Amino acid sequence: MEFRLPDLGEGTTEAELVRWLVRVGDSVKLDQALAEVQTDKVLVELPSPAAGTIRALRVSEGTVAPVGAVLFELEETAVGAPASAPATGTRDSAPTPTTASAVGSNGAAAPGLTPDDWAPVGVAPVRKALATPVVRRLAREQNIDLTTVKGTGPAGRIMALDLQAFLSSPAPSPAAAPVGPSRAVIEVPGEGDEAPEERVPLRGLRRRIAENMVLSTTSMPQVSSMIEVEVSGLVALRKSAAPAAQERGMKLSYLPFIIKAVVMALKEFPYVNAAIDNATHEIVLKRHYHIGMAAATEDGLLVPVIRDADRLTVLEIAAEIARLTEGARARTLGMRDLRGSTFTVSNFGSVGGYFATPIINPGEAAILGLGRIVDRPWVVDGRVEPRPILPLSFTADHRLIDGELAMRFLNALIARLEQPGRLLLEMR
Repeated sequence: MEFRLPDLGEGTTEAELVRWLVRVGDSVKLDQALAEVQTDKVLVELPSPAAGTIRALRVSEGTVAPVGAVLFELEETAVGAPASAPATGTRDSAPTPTTASAVGSNGAAAPGLTPDDWAPVGVAPVRKALATPVVRRLAREQNIDLTTVKGTGPAGRIMALDLQAFLSSPAPSPAAAPVGPSRAVIEVPGEGDEAPEERVPLRGLRRRIAENMVLSTTSMPQVSSMIEVEVSGLVALRKSAAPAAQERGMKLSYLPFIIKAVVMALKEFPYVNAAIDNATHEIVLKRHYHIGMAAATEDGLLVPVIRDADRLTVLEIAAEIARLTEGARARTLGMRDLRGSTFTVSNFGSVGGYFATPIINPGEAAILGLGRIVDRPWVVDGRVEPRPILPLSFTADHRLIDGELAMRFLNALIARLEQPGRLLLEMR
């Protein structure tokens, strides 16, 4: 049986094979995960269509294959035969290259797959350590490279106890310290004792982010506006609402209020909640309000989508933010959670940012960047007083949004942030 890359939905035409979870010769069960593939945003596990034995792996890790490309060959277990034994390969097992043809990024067959085809010369294939989000957070806090930790859990999964054992073990000498499996250190000719190069394959989510950023900046002229907003009213409203949210098990941030204000401003200026269809030369005015929310993960930035934000209360938006953020970090979100946004909000203030020039998510007309709220000098009735100030960075597609429209939209947003009581008056 030849297994071909299926249509993963939402208009997917190709996907990158990030990692094989089995090797040639492994016995596999029905629905056992065999490979991880990366679409434009989602990491998907491909299940086995039947019980049997892996006879050939036709695509190398890091290859972008079109829908319909043959990924592997499976010899099915004969009817009435004993149940197949558990697979001998694990998630961390490297696939054994075969001599079958591999599918290249253009969909054509590439002859003779050899060991050198599995990664650039001198660069070891990327292997992501198995660990839960909690363990990954602990490792980051302790500055531990998970690829150097031996896992004792199922399939080599790294447990919290493994981190403790790693910290208590004597550190290896510099001469004996191994190079992590996901990186390659290459000496630069003529550099003497100076720092070597590191080369890391551009794969998975990071490759998709790179492609989207190039698409965005080369397909639309982008212009940014920056402005500060005095938000003492918003600070007070959040403080008064926080106990009610806490009773429901939620930690209430400023973001749900800001997203609600954004939606109301978008309704007032529909050309900001729009896009240009380059194929038909039409302006697409979108009548739904799906707000993308940039979320940082270990592998790069994802943009989960709060769907129909105009129909949600502030507390419902807060609950969606929590669900989507956790799902993004754990890489458990489905395609519906990551597609269809009409406008994006990037909260880089959560890590200390103030102003920036955010890049528009392809398929949208604008993006709003939120800086950190800090006390700054502010003129109030002729006196300078410290007030909480929210910096806003707004980037727009200049083909669709002129400077005047950009500022009118920002003014409508600012009015709601300065007087957040208007949010209550305008809610349906």
